[in-house]
Amino acid sequence: MEFAYRTDIGQKRPNNEDYVGLFTNRGQAMLAIVADGMGGHQGGDVASEMAVSHIGYAFENTTAADISELVRWLVFELQQENSLILEKANQFADLSGMGTTLVAVIISGNRFVVANIGDSRGYLYRGGHLVQITEDHSLVNELVKSGELTPAQARKFPRRNVITRSLGVADSVDADVTIYDMEYQDYLLLCSDGLTNQVSDDQLANILASGIPIGTMAGQMVAAANAAGGPDNITALIIHQDWRGQA
Repeated sequence: MEFAYRTDIGQKRPNNEDYVGLFTNRGQAMLAIVADGMGGHQGGDVASEMAVSHIGYAFENTTAADISELVRWLVFELQQENSLILEKANQFADLSGMGTTLVAVIISGNRFVVANIGDSRGYLYRGGHLVQITEDHSLVNELVKSGELTPAQARKFPRRNVITRSLGVADSVDADVTIYDMEYQDYLLLCSDGLTNQVSDDQLANILASGIPIGTMAGQMVAAANAAGGPDNITALIIHQDWRGQA
């Protein structure tokens, strides 16, 4: 299993509110997280780093390898972290309103679970096809689902940044959580919307199809987003299953 990521401030933002982490637990399961913070004077930085660091540290101290047990653990941890972010935001005026989107993958054996809150995305590239395996929790996605916007119109929608779910905004958190089988030569891509708002799925698929080292792939994705204007922070994390019969 190979892992690589690149995160970049982009061309327009004063600081990088994306945060990314890779962790291994005592049962040899692996966790990858991308979080995209928002709100408050420095709140976005704080919320995204809290989510990744706290959940990652807690994961490293678990022993579970069973994927169903790991799902239960992750759902519980997301609720705990939601409460911690809310508590911190209430303590400090400059952190008021902070929150973060999050997409996470836990891999154990030949299965993986993906969880997301907000519009940070997870993709699976398998057999030459790229499929988004998370659903955006955003206003623009709701308008596309209801037929009020076409996908083409959605790409230019002025309120693309309005999300409908996140960590740290409401008392409860409603994450989407799904279990998948993992196959030899699968690629998983976790990314913030600073990538997907600027780089098309076709462009991402072409990079993943190139066969170049995954660190170079992640760098090319970030470069493409910056070349398209880079209005937001950009993060791309790639996981490659390169060992047949083992995850």
